[in-house]
Amino acid sequence: METLFWIWMAAGLIFLIIEVAVPGLIFVCFAVGSVGAALLAQFYPEQTLYQIGIFGVITILLIPVTRRIARKISAGGGLLSNVDALVGKSAIVVKEIDPIEAKGQVRVQGEIWSASAEGKFALGSEVVIQSVDGNKLVVSAKQESEEFEVSE
Repeated sequence: METLFWIWMAAGLIFLIIEVAVPGLIFVCFAVGSVGAALLAQFYPEQTLYQIGIFGVITILLIPVTRRIARKISAGGGLLSNVDALVGKSAIVVKEIDPIEAKGQVRVQGEIWSASAEGKFALGSEVVIQSVDGNKLVVSAKQESEEFEVSE
């Protein structure tokens, strides 16, 4: 019964089309399972339950493998957004930062943020944002870069 072979192959093609539309490497597992079932259907067309079993086993075995691959692909160096994009930026102290009283504010990109630091920073000091802790920016002293004069 050659028809089952083509039904499984068509199912595999449909799963590949869905995979292109919905990223995540899930439907590719179903496509490979369909091809495995199609190969079994080509040689043993009467064994429909075995075809379904092969489809299920291949699909289930491939899901953990493809999830790891998908995680590696999607985890790679994306652009930082929201508050994470503030890390490394310069800010100006608009309210003295005192680590003992845990008070202080900085202006960064036109916005005022609560800030904390290990040291004390006076009004108007320039600081660098090290991290974000809840709704507070953790800042440190800005390191002055050394400028070298070029002699001719």
